Parts: sequence; structure tokens; C-alpha cells
Amino acid sequence: MSDFSIKPVLTGERVILRPFTEADVPVFLEAVADPEVARLTGSSPSDAPDEERTRAWYGSRNTQDDRLDLAVVDRDSGACVGEVVLNEWDPDNRSCNFRTLLVAAGRDRGLGTEAVRLIVGHGFERLGLHRISLEVYAHNPRARRVYEKVGFVAEGVLRQVLRDGDDWIDATVMSILAPEWSAPPVTD
Repeated sequence: MSDFSIKPVLTGERVILRPFTEADVPVFLEAVADPEVARLTGSSPSDAPDEERTRAWYGSRNTQDDRLDLAVVDRDSGACVGEVVLNEWDPDNRSCNFRTLLVAAGRDRGLGTEAVRLIVGHGFERLGLHRISLEVYAHNPRARRVYEKVGFVAEGVLRQVLRDGDDWIDATVMSILAPEWSAPPVTD
């Protein structure tokens, strides 16, 4: 049985995933204010950073027993550069959703790929999950490539689910199953 109440520290070569601390809040205030983050995650531009709400949200992540939220820390600098989340847990079907967010300082250096591998591996190997799924917007090919490298497989397209200015953006539903995780990872 999955135990999402345990908030582990997962260590890779480039990143450490760990429970949130008070010192992480400014990173997520920066993320909420970043127009690229808002666009790629489908957040409303009207969602202005609210320090009190952000502090309360991240202050409560370590006590949740139905989801796992971990900070992504760059091992070289020691700086928090984002988060990885297993949420929408379905205990009967041993499945959950995945999402991630990296601020500009954490992008384009392989940190995201390693962070996704670490949390997905934890989900299958320690939490006993069978399926982890996500949705990625068509205008975020960088994220899709990371998910594919880790082993996520496209299942289908949700057509025109997000308004981006005058355009409509599709989202691809992707998943990875426990038996697929045991297969050797795809490399570039």
C-alpha cells in the first residue's frame, strides 16, 4: 500500500528531491510571476503571486498524506529550482497524476530529467504504484521530450483545451506503467 505521508529525500547525481522548507517560498513566488511558467503550465495570467497564500500552500505540503510534493534542489548550487508532485492518487487502481515545475535557473541542464526519473522510480519502487499519468501542452515540447526520455508514452490528445492568446492549444495525455519502468531507460 502506498504511503504518501512519508516525505523522502531522493538523491541523484544532479538533483536532490526533498520536503519543502520555508526558504523555498521565494522560488515559487518567482515561478508564479514568470510569464513563461504561466504559459507552459496553463496558469491564468491573472494569478498574481500572493506571498501569504504561497507560503501557506508550501507550508502544508509536508503534512499531506494523499500526495507527494518535493522540492527539486540543484546539487551544484544548493538552490531550490522547482518541484515534482505525485497527486490525484487513486489507491484502488494504484495510480496517480504527475506534474513538475522548474524555474529558469533549473532548465536546460538535465535537472528536470533526473528529477522526473527519481520521483517516478520512487512511485513504482517504493510506493507500489502501477500507473503514473500526466498531460503536457503542445506548446511545451521541452517537457514532452523529458517525459519521453523517462519512458512516458503518449495515449491520446485532448483537443484545444487551453487558450493561448488567440490560439487554442492541445494537450497530450501520457503515462508510464510499472512494467515499463523496469525496462532499460531510453538514452539520447
